[in-house]
Amino acid sequence: MPTPSSLVSGADTAWMLISCALVLLMTPALAFFYGGLVRSKNALNLAFGQGNAVVGGLGHLLLRGVGVEAHGTIPHVLFMAYQGTFAVITAALISGAVVERMRFGPYLAFIAAWSLLVYAPVCHWVWGGGWLATLGALDFAGGTVVHVNAAAAALVAAAVLGPRRDYGRQALLPHNVPFVPLGAALLWFGWFGFNAGSALAANGIAALAFANTMIAPMATLAVWMGLDLLRTRRITAVGAATGAVVGLVAITPAAGFVSPTAALVLGALAAVPSYYGILWRSRTRLDDSLDVTAAHGAGGILGALLTGVLATAAWGGADGLIAGHPGQVGKQAVAVLATALYSAGASFGLLKLIGAFVLLRAEKRHEGLGLDVAMHGEEAYSSGEGAILVLPDPPAPRPPAVAVPVPVGGEA
Repeated sequence: MPTPSSLVSGADTAWMLISCALVLLMTPALAFFYGGLVRSKNALNLAFGQGNAVVGGLGHLLLRGVGVEAHGTIPHVLFMAYQGTFAVITAALISGAVVERMRFGPYLAFIAAWSLLVYAPVCHWVWGGGWLATLGALDFAGGTVVHVNAAAAALVAAAVLGPRRDYGRQALLPHNVPFVPLGAALLWFGWFGFNAGSALAANGIAALAFANTMIAPMATLAVWMGLDLLRTRRITAVGAATGAVVGLVAITPAAGFVSPTAALVLGALAAVPSYYGILWRSRTRLDDSLDVTAAHGAGGILGALLTGVLATAAWGGADGLIAGHPGQVGKQAVAVLATALYSAGASFGLLKLIGAFVLLRAEKRHEGLGLDVAMHGEEAYSSGEGAILVLPDPPAPRPPAVAVPVPVGGEA
């Protein structure tokens, strides 16, 4: 139950206001990161209510009972806004798997239904007092709730829609490489609010999560660049940016539960499955356009499992394997498996249900032209001769006009 407003902490509230804004920044940051990776023609393209162990209730429907009274040491309405930003970025992650071929209307319908029927229950399981919280699974800022959840949905969506028409026949290269590290840098900046803000207070746990959010991606980035050097003798901006994001994903579930040294180890290990997962996926017919499954799925799974290995009560979490409690790894595995299976199954059902009423995939001619023009009537870049416009259907033909002779002098 919310506590009296007299218990609201000004310092905690100020930090959470900043954190909320930082997490909201992650959505346009993701747009830069994803937008740079696609081709230029497609560059634009209820968890905390009282319920039971599986779903929350409707006690806060339409923000009923959510005001400035304290929720812990911050206003309840601020807690709501902060959690809302998590739901926004989680749904946005799925877009990377279906970009360049899914119609915009069905995509909006899918993420709206998915946020309510998939994200909210999983969030309740872990953070709202549900069955995974009772089990003792650890997820500081969203390794399972956000990343495994979104990656499972992305994998299913990519499989249901099928590959892009040019997939496997020509190189589908990023159209704007500078956008990719720019987006990754902004994501990293926003991630400090994502992870450190999950302490819900300006305290030592927030400081720990902040430091780990800085350290782990550095280790992932270094290992990723080393793998690139060994394989190709080159380091690419796209590869480095991807490595940093994978490190951020991996540290998310552990950020407030492990020491900085453990975060360094976790970040270094996280590079390997995602790096080789991306290489493997590129050789298959699975067109996960921007490798949501390999980056967020593999990174989130590894981070969640290593939380069960590296977490210690001394750093704010429960004791894991290295602290003498191997059972924590099993709890983490149950959380990962349950989240992935539920998200995948529910996402498949939602896509098939929406697809029974409307076309999920863009027409071939629209896909060839690019969804920016076909779906939105605008282009990210103009050739300098005017943008391509999608004109309405022409009016019905009129009867032919009678020709009128024009005098030699040119006057009618």
